[in-house]
Amino acid sequence: MPPTPIDILQTIPSPVFKWPLEFCAFSTVTTYILSILTGNVSQVDRVWTFLPVIYSAYFALLPLWPRQAASTIPYVPIIPYIPENISQDLVNGFTPRALLMLGLCVIWMFRLSYNTFRRGLFSLTDEDYRWAVLRKQLHPIIFQIFNLTFVAATQNALLLLLGLPTCIAATRQAHTPLAPSDFILAIAALVVLATEFTADNQQYSFQSFKHSILPKTAPQEATSGEGRRVREGSGHGDIVEYNKDAQWPGARINWTLDDAKRGFVTRGLWAYSRHPNFACEQTFWWIITIFPLIAPYPPSLPSTGVFIRELMDKPSLAAFTPFAPLIPAFALSALFFSSTIFTESISQSKYPVAYAAYKERVGMFGFVRTWEKGRALGNRKAEVEKLVWGAPKKSE
Repeated sequence: MPPTPIDILQTIPSPVFKWPLEFCAFSTVTTYILSILTGNVSQVDRVWTFLPVIYSAYFALLPLWPRQAASTIPYVPIIPYIPENISQDLVNGFTPRALLMLGLCVIWMFRLSYNTFRRGLFSLTDEDYRWAVLRKQLHPIIFQIFNLTFVAATQNALLLLLGLPTCIAATRQAHTPLAPSDFILAIAALVVLATEFTADNQQYSFQSFKHSILPKTAPQEATSGEGRRVREGSGHGDIVEYNKDAQWPGARINWTLDDAKRGFVTRGLWAYSRHPNFACEQTFWWIITIFPLIAPYPPSLPSTGVFIRELMDKPSLAAFTPFAPLIPAFALSALFFSSTIFTESISQSKYPVAYAAYKERVGMFGFVRTWEKGRALGNRKAEVEKLVWGAPKKSE
């Protein structure tokens, strides 16, 4: 009988986690100390774009790392190594599936790093606007506890978990060839990344237009809200003339003054999902998570019939243990869901009427939910859509 996914977690050689756990602890302590010294808790945000790739690269490239030898290799947390007692089979060659997954993660890293850079979040003085809002809502001591336990520790642990699928492919499916499922998932992942890149570009295009046009009409309206740092070049918050042709394909939208005054983007992909970038981000990591689990090699997820029988025979949480390898994707989705609720509470406080209409008309993540909401509005549909798009129907 093939091993279940819970067997995977039990039989992955524990030495393979030695350096990743040490590096995760180093990253946690470093980002927390920097957040205290700078008074800026976006330190994890700055390394978020790299850490999943670092962990995935460690597992996919195991044959490259030197074996630990205290007499010859000084201990430095940022230098990867493999313990002396790791199986020789794991370092005799590369696993094509793990390398493919790493390649997709590298593309993900470039997309996110580019978007993070142009938003100014790589600057040591810039902080995600949501942390500033939360800091005002919590007692300073409670906020620092939250900073340590969630911002630093929990997020760093989650970023390590995102490397687990590649670890499974590299250690449990070592040297197995690529299968049709790998090519299908790779194409799906690239489509998702292209869609997310387009959503990012549309949001950036809108913010560029908004902060270019509003100072000419009502300067005070251009000084609040996320994305207020608009640069299209200098990174110093300069206000520049909006140039539609300078935007990426898919983001060359004819924004209007009504769009700018509304304050938040509702067109393009954002007409079908309130957070298309978040939806794509979760989808990408779900795809990475199931790469090794649907390959024609053990391990694999149990069939629905087997799961139902086990649940009926043993009605307890133990019946769900075969799904343990899905924990990274579930954890990321839980983080995005809670973060999105908080983000939307801020948006609705700034744009109470328009954002309430947007929530009533457009789904949080799924496009299907948007279609359902449109049908449920009945004869109020035109009124709500006018608040959202400025017209009874979508123009783009």
